[in-house]
Amino acid sequence: MSKRRNAIESILIFNQRRDPERLVLKYRAMRADAFAFLRGTCHLFYQDWPADSPLNDAPPAWICGDLHLENFGSFKGDNRLTYFDLNDFDEAALAPATWELARFLTSVLVAAKTLGVNHSEAIALVHCFLDCYTAALQDGKARWLERATAEGMVKSLLSGLGKRTRPEFLDSRTKLKGGKRMLRLDGKRALPASDADYKKVVLFMAKFAALQPDPKFFKVLDVARRIAGTGSLGTERYVILVEGAGSPSGNYLLDLKHEPGSALAPYLTLPQPEWGTEAERVVSIQRRVQAISPAFLNAVQIGKRSYVMRELLPDSDRLQLEMWNGKLRRLENVMKSMGKVVAWGHLRSGGRQGSAVADEWISFASNSDWRSPLLEYAEGYARQVETDWNEFCESPLNFDPLVGGVNKSCVAA
Repeated sequence: MSKRRNAIESILIFNQRRDPERLVLKYRAMRADAFAFLRGTCHLFYQDWPADSPLNDAPPAWICGDLHLENFGSFKGDNRLTYFDLNDFDEAALAPATWELARFLTSVLVAAKTLGVNHSEAIALVHCFLDCYTAALQDGKARWLERATAEGMVKSLLSGLGKRTRPEFLDSRTKLKGGKRMLRLDGKRALPASDADYKKVVLFMAKFAALQPDPKFFKVLDVARRIAGTGSLGTERYVILVEGAGSPSGNYLLDLKHEPGSALAPYLTLPQPEWGTEAERVVSIQRRVQAISPAFLNAVQIGKRSYVMRELLPDSDRLQLEMWNGKLRRLENVMKSMGKVVAWGHLRSGGRQGSAVADEWISFASNSDWRSPLLEYAEGYARQVETDWNEFCESPLNFDPLVGGVNKSCVAA
């Protein structure tokens, strides 16, 4: 592991330009447990990654950059069918595949305490993931997970999404007033947008709509600042209520998110494409890696800033891993699904602008020499995450002006 840094200072510097109101929420979320802290500090993981590690010799892959247990989910694709896949590409880049794998393994080990899994069980889950990842690579064929091919908790998630009606989802995020919908500004999922931001989004959407086959679909009914995620919380982000297929039951919700750049950027050694914008980077890599992209996925620009727009994904479309109910086989099936999805993404995006081709992936999967050092690194870094989290909780710095002081309740026993 590289020379240690001041974790608190790094966190403050990385987040210094974010929306203060939502940054408070991010820091609160990061105090919940070490897994939440890991999700909120992707930049620390890559800052610490050893530049001289033999693991850097792995095949180059298009990676999402922030692979952890909660960055998988289900969504409706642009073909309106439901899929289970990676769903967060803000940090995406071309990098050694082991960067992605190490972060995921670390997340499993760090999340073990939160999930109520002991260390030996967590190690078994890690091996389950790696076994299925390498088997899928050796198969050499990129597949995908949908309701017909999913199993266990993933199948239940996809089935639930298929049964959910649009009015039910809209009712959870909006309220009716005079027969028209308005966004719920509950402080948990949405906050009021300033007049300037509201006008900016409406003006942009009018220009965007004018270029679409059905401009009326994108007529804006309401705009709010969106609260979502942990790592990106505090970046400029909006939820937009649009006319869709008609009011009030056919309205749609869109997510519009500013892309400031990848946290991996300072540490990348492989040549990267010259993307037009950061949003173009995110959308391009997402389309390469996923089997089917989410509906309305677009890289757009407002002034000098670039944004990713897509259909808003409900919180319920993520796996509720804590519902494994003491049956380890349920988590093992999830690990198998995740291992396959990651491998299929590598294969699907292989041979594009410097990424490894199928033969290289098959060779990599057939050689197990990298597995032990990868797991050893993940175990060591999981312990470092616990140390950093405790330091974060104990810090006298005022991370939360609404609370103040030190939150001793989050310090690990």
